[in-house]
Amino acid sequence: MKRLIRPAAIVLLVLAITLPAAADKAKSFFNKGRDAEARQNYEQAYEDFKQAYELKPKDIQYRSSYERTRFLAAASHVHRGQLLRDAGKLDDAMAEFRKAAEIDSASFIAQQEIRRTQKMIDAASSSPSPQSDTPPRTGLQKRLDDAQGPVELAPISNVPITLKLTEDTKVIYDTVGKLAGINVLFDPDYTSRRIRIELNGVTLEEALQIIAMESKTFWRPVTPNTIFVASDTPAKRKDIEQSVIKTFYLANLSQPTELQDVVNALRQILEISRIQPLNSQGALVVRGTPDQIALAEKLVGDLDKAKSEVIVEVAVMQVSRDKIRNLGISPPTSATVALQNNINTTTGTGTGTTTTTGTTGGTPNQINLNRIGNLNATDFTVTIPPASATALFSDSSVKLIQNPQIRAVDGQKASLKIGDRVPVATGSFQPGIGGVGINPLVNTQFQYLDVGVNIDITPRVHAGREVTLKVMLDISSVTSRVNIGGIDQPVIGQRKIEHEIRLKEGEVNLLGGILEEQDIKSLSGIPGLAQVPLLKYLFSQTNKEHKENEIVFALIPHIVRGQELSELNQRALQVGTASAIELRRVNRPATPAPAPGQTMAPASQPAAPTTAPPANPQQTSPPQAAAGGATFVFDPAAVNQKVGATFAVNVLLTGAQNVYSVPLQVSYDPKILQVVNISNGGFLSQDGQAVALVHRDDDQGGALQITATRPPGSGGVSGQGAVVTLTFLAKASGQSQLTISRGGARDPAMQALPVAGGVATVNVR
Repeated sequence: MKRLIRPAAIVLLVLAITLPAAADKAKSFFNKGRDAEARQNYEQAYEDFKQAYELKPKDIQYRSSYERTRFLAAASHVHRGQLLRDAGKLDDAMAEFRKAAEIDSASFIAQQEIRRTQKMIDAASSSPSPQSDTPPRTGLQKRLDDAQGPVELAPISNVPITLKLTEDTKVIYDTVGKLAGINVLFDPDYTSRRIRIELNGVTLEEALQIIAMESKTFWRPVTPNTIFVASDTPAKRKDIEQSVIKTFYLANLSQPTELQDVVNALRQILEISRIQPLNSQGALVVRGTPDQIALAEKLVGDLDKAKSEVIVEVAVMQVSRDKIRNLGISPPTSATVALQNNINTTTGTGTGTTTTTGTTGGTPNQINLNRIGNLNATDFTVTIPPASATALFSDSSVKLIQNPQIRAVDGQKASLKIGDRVPVATGSFQPGIGGVGINPLVNTQFQYLDVGVNIDITPRVHAGREVTLKVMLDISSVTSRVNIGGIDQPVIGQRKIEHEIRLKEGEVNLLGGILEEQDIKSLSGIPGLAQVPLLKYLFSQTNKEHKENEIVFALIPHIVRGQELSELNQRALQVGTASAIELRRVNRPATPAPAPGQTMAPASQPAAPTTAPPANPQQTSPPQAAAGGATFVFDPAAVNQKVGATFAVNVLLTGAQNVYSVPLQVSYDPKILQVVNISNGGFLSQDGQAVALVHRDDDQGGALQITATRPPGSGGVSGQGAVVTLTFLAKASGQSQLTISRGGARDPAMQALPVAGGVATVNVR
């Protein structure tokens, strides 16, 4: 037994020492956690509460604090991760989101942000993450992932188009298509007609829009380099127009009716019939043409704006002051005479005097009638109240200041109530449950009134940082109570203002300033003596009271969130006609990608249009300039085309030195050829400078005059290259010579530089 007692004692001693130490340590961690929570350091508070809970898991207070801060700590990590992700630090953001998920495994937002950030990391690295647990895509998911948006026309050539034709509409569409490098398809039911078109330096889409308007047709892109043309009728548009579906999520809805307002706007303005609002998600599912969807996105962006918010400072200031002066002597103004309770009377006899004591039965001021004749002065008592001298001055002031702040959304009512709800009887009724000998019960109805500071404000934010406030300000209190019909009712004093004002932000406005002054003077004393100038201080008392009560209400609005309008929100857009809604886009043609092994030309240098292959491939390369001078060369020098085809010929300048301007005249046969377009060839703009082209075409005499000039002060260029690119239409069969009849070059000083002419042959069959 002795061997067992000693180890047990040691164990008890160790427990007695360690358990209080563990309890103190847990309490220390708990106190540290409370301090961290007060500083809003929820991550540290969570760690401290967690350690306290692990030391004493049966303590309910430790467990509740640990569970409460678990969510707050996870939310703090999520918020920090979102800030890091917005700053572009994806890896650091992912670490924060993972910490949040470790702290609170049930945090859905943490798991959602992990998936979203992982997708952004994968997109940045252009390779799927090996740790990604995304399930394999199904067939439908692959279709959705591979689905493309609306087809956009991407012309191969971005050369401005100059076109003068009187031809069949199909020929005009084909000509523009070849100039821009796009394919043109026609509806089988389309019937063309002959029209006249004159275009000068327009873009591809502008040219197509003008032709469509002149020919009563419309077109839509089928592929990035193919368009489909059909007659402009409602039936054809319905069959051929693209249909796009998109879901818009509105982020600033505050009332369910706002979503319906957006739906009505889209239906009335854009004539979109297929709109499905989803109030539960605050979303709109819209189906329409690409232009309708684009305009719908603009309107949703215009209407789905965060409403302005206003903080209104309400200052209620009440100052009360009460002065009292009471001065004088209050003399006795009354005397009381009363019979004593015991009355003594004396009667005489023959043998002596007899004293008789009679009583009034214990009731004062009462006596038997047969004793009235025996009353004397000793049977009465006279009571005279004492005189008092008063000299009192009292000065009290009360200052009450209330300064609540109310934050309200533009157009939404905000209320603030500070005080009590006081019951007030409004009526009584008697239920029909009485019987014989039973008094029915009477039930009293009550309503509760808000007594205190009651403020209702509806702000409306205007341009110029002005705010209109519709205000109801009520300051009330229970001043007394009165009994009405056996029910104690409160008497409520009220100061109420209903007002609508317009103020600048930060402007202070005083409402309902009330100033009350009350003077009370009273005199009490012995009549006659109280009115004698000198004796009144001995036989009267003067009481003077002066009361002041001032109440001022002040309103100060502060705009904390203003309306944000972008340039697009305020810009007017052309949206087509009353019968067809479509956008008129500013065409920014894309420069085609260079072929492998080639270098991309400068952005300012337009690409040459697609041309037919030359008849003599050996002549495609420009010959070297003759020794000692510059030369004009046509590229290609020989062209074979069919009637109705368009083709391009480059006018090259070789062996040039310090060239600033190139004037030239090209002669052709107007019966066989027609000039369609003149564009910059790139030689004069090889350093990125813009080139001014001026041309005049004599389609009767077959003379085309062209002048290409660099900007003033830009200097000259040297080398060889295409000065201009000429586009012709083959009108009729035959042969025509392209000849530079007059031409030359000029340096920056406008001195002439001699240039030899060139000749090309065009065969049309």
